[in-house]
Amino acid sequence: MKKRFSLTAALAICAVCTALGHAQTSSTSQEKPERLAGLEPSFIDKNADPCTNFFQYACGNFSKQHPIPADRSGFGTMSMLYDENQSILHSILEKASTGGASRTPNEQKTGDYYASCMDVAAINQNGLKGLQPELDRIAALKSKDQLAPLLAHLQLINVNAFIGFGEQQDFGDATRQIASIDQAGLGLPEKDYYLRTGEADQKLRQQYVEHVTNTFRLLGEPDAKAAEDAKKVMDIETELAKNSLDVTSQRDPNNIYHMTSVADFEKMTPAIDWNKFLSDVGAPPVEKLNVTYPPFFKALNSLIESTDLETIKTYLRWQLITNTPSTALPEKFDQEHFNFYGKTLSGQQQQQPRWKRCVAATDGALGEALGEVYVKQAFPASSKAATQQMVRDIESAMDKDLDTLDWMSADTKAKAKQKLNAIANKIGYPDKWRDYSSLKIERGDALGNAIRAIEFENHRQLNKIGKPVDRGEFGMSPPTVNAYYSPTMNDINFPAGILQPPFWDSNATDAENYGHIGAVVGHELTHGFDDEGRQFDAAGNLKDWWTAEDAKKFEAKADCEVKEYNAFTVPGDVHVNGKLTLGENTADNGGLRLAYMALLEDAKRKSLNMDEKKDGYTPQQQFFIAFGQNWCGELRPQRARMQVQTDPHSPQEFRVNGVVRNMPEFGQAFNCKQGQPMMPDNMCRVW
Repeated sequence: MKKRFSLTAALAICAVCTALGHAQTSSTSQEKPERLAGLEPSFIDKNADPCTNFFQYACGNFSKQHPIPADRSGFGTMSMLYDENQSILHSILEKASTGGASRTPNEQKTGDYYASCMDVAAINQNGLKGLQPELDRIAALKSKDQLAPLLAHLQLINVNAFIGFGEQQDFGDATRQIASIDQAGLGLPEKDYYLRTGEADQKLRQQYVEHVTNTFRLLGEPDAKAAEDAKKVMDIETELAKNSLDVTSQRDPNNIYHMTSVADFEKMTPAIDWNKFLSDVGAPPVEKLNVTYPPFFKALNSLIESTDLETIKTYLRWQLITNTPSTALPEKFDQEHFNFYGKTLSGQQQQQPRWKRCVAATDGALGEALGEVYVKQAFPASSKAATQQMVRDIESAMDKDLDTLDWMSADTKAKAKQKLNAIANKIGYPDKWRDYSSLKIERGDALGNAIRAIEFENHRQLNKIGKPVDRGEFGMSPPTVNAYYSPTMNDINFPAGILQPPFWDSNATDAENYGHIGAVVGHELTHGFDDEGRQFDAAGNLKDWWTAEDAKKFEAKADCEVKEYNAFTVPGDVHVNGKLTLGENTADNGGLRLAYMALLEDAKRKSLNMDEKKDGYTPQQQFFIAFGQNWCGELRPQRARMQVQTDPHSPQEFRVNGVVRNMPEFGQAFNCKQGQPMMPDNMCRVW
């Protein structure tokens, strides 16, 4: 299920996100996914020199053993854990879908949602009947004066035509939830897909127009009309793209925070009756809202005024169909959606098996109802306690590390420690489970279920506006293989889904666990002090707590990383964007260093012999190999290109080599010589 717009969620900084595509895909064809150990010797390429290319050394045999499945755009060790979690959820849902009258209310909802998604025959038979009322609303638009209530309604079903409206924590006062409105309305990943020159980009745009044309044909339009309407859609989206803020600039919170009175917003974009919109969207009354990027809305006003009503309706029909979950639509729409977004855009060769996509859809719609059962099966109290201890150890390492920084003044250090000590640690699952009692799930109505679940979540989120922030809420479902830091909450979040082997394994060595999940913990912790996170204070407010001189020194250190990662390329000679990926690169580098420091303290506390080898490796070497194996895997060329152009995470090879080459401790562990690729003369370090 596509998530409703939330700027707070958008600002949350993930460890994994789309690095290997596991969040967008389901498991491979194997029914019982392989469970990995803390360190997999078979992945190691012993013909490679760890001092020349450590990623090749740690992971060189992975893709030989686990090539990208046909139903994937990428595959790696995190994908394997995702597969295992999906297998557990599959068993839960199969049982819930056949339980009958004895089921609990949540079992009824999750089981019937899943069963309805699986019932392709019923979905095909129902066709677009469930969507017809929405198509009729668009068709009934008689004038642009009626746009406001229509756009408000579309927002509630995740159709972000022109705009994205939602809630967020106030950057200026993190105790408050406020209304926020953002640029939206594109069908391609981001603005530069519409504007870049070159043969590959021009071809992709042509393929996108063909996809839109095919979709209009499926809606019943004649060929000529479908082609004409697709061109209209492309023209509107291109104009929106020209006036959108680029993905790199969006990383600076100052660029996306502009508190504006509703009266002034009305003046900015008078083509839309914003008072009517705010009333009809069902949010609590507001006098001000965050207009994330005012130039977009000024341009939007001109676009609406200059575009004829029929063209606007054509665009709205397209936005409706492309933003409706494809698993709830008839097969021909589902396949067409996959043909472009899966095959063309990501390089995925085959559509994934239905049950795996329906497991993912159910997790998206009813994540905490499903997650409550998942954690009982897969996340014992011992795992939570062990993770909590590791988090405390890594936070202690950062506290000590701050004392050693020669570039930071005492005043800024004191404020940094204040922020560090205020970070909340949320591990596994929420203390209070979400109440789904008002959500109606009807067996056999996949499309209705999907839309009702979307509306349920949107109303739940919008009802937060004007209320105090719920600091206990999780932004990811418990089975999710990911983690994140929220700068406005000032908390780090680790769902139970990632706290599984190989990332946390009670049978692994301490060195392996610190290299695996410890690096992820350190990564999220460091996000509080990267180029984005450092702009928020201990309370989560956007506030400059740095001295001018310290800020200048930070920026110089960060610039070293920007230049370092700018030099990395993926096939096709497409360069990594060092500025776009700066936050994640900083977190990768700082996080591994913190995990290593914590490991040394752990060894001292337990009197472990750090010179004793296991299977031929010292604990230090185990630590680095485990870290490297977090990122084993590869992407299809199309997916790699898209990641470099849109994703704040670097490709997995550089999440390994780009980090260890900046740690002298790595060179010492593997006896590297100064000047070798993994031990260069000039190393970058921010934290």
